[in-house]
Amino acid sequence: MIGNYMWDPTTNKSFDIGVNKDSLMPLWWNGSEPLWVTLTKAKRKVYMYYWPGCEVEILGVRPTYCLEYKNVPTDINFANAVSDALDSFKSGRADLAAIYHERIDVEGHHYGPASPQRKDALKAVDTVLKYMTKWIQERGLQDRLNVIIFSDHGMTDIFWMDKVIELNKYISLNDLQQVKDRGPVVSLWPAPGKHSEIYNKLSTVEHMTVYEKEAIPSRFYYKKGKFVSPLTLVADEGWFITENREMLPFWMNSTGRREGWQRGWHGYDNELMDMRGIFLAFGP
Repeated sequence: MIGNYMWDPTTNKSFDIGVNKDSLMPLWWNGSEPLWVTLTKAKRKVYMYYWPGCEVEILGVRPTYCLEYKNVPTDINFANAVSDALDSFKSGRADLAAIYHERIDVEGHHYGPASPQRKDALKAVDTVLKYMTKWIQERGLQDRLNVIIFSDHGMTDIFWMDKVIELNKYISLNDLQQVKDRGPVVSLWPAPGKHSEIYNKLSTVEHMTVYEKEAIPSRFYYKKGKFVSPLTLVADEGWFITENREMLPFWMNSTGRREGWQRGWHGYDNELMDMRGIFLAFGP
């Protein structure tokens, strides 16, 4: 698993997160063992809430309970999941519970990581966490429950009006077998006989770096992935790579039309401060 969008040239199958049924195939998921699979194998009971992939059979295993992710969970959904998870611990139904809450990410994408909307989303999460500490005490779990809170990535500002790299200005898209993803990291599979030409042309493009698979920096922890493409493009911080401007991922704003500019993104070089996440924990 190397990203939200992947392609397997052997089977001609694509992984497009939340979009296609092929993304649920074991092909994509069996390359590593998630914590919930390890615990389930060890006869532990695992409850998962809105966690992408918990509905997939991985290495022949499913968690005890999976509340499938379908839409962005609301703050009420998040609070209810926390309460239900604590009830599951109290009753002995669960040994591990994991909850995914996406609202901070969504508001950061739409309005930017420093926006009032993103800050309001964080305040809403903080309110639920305040109640969580109270609920832990009320259920008598404070001496036996460990809580870990972490993010899956950071986020930085992007500027579509000024900082867009349009690939069709530098290469013919007909010379590509496949393109996956847009943004800070884009995967390219050149057509037969076109690898060197594509690489040489894109190597001159400013504000991005093109890597052949073996040249990808080891600190990315990426190049040994099964589905890594022959060429990987990595944008400089704040820049956005796409086939052309028409393919930019607009979102449906208050007008009801897909015309809203995205203001924040993640997936840039992992040495950048803005890409860092958080890891908090408390418990006995």
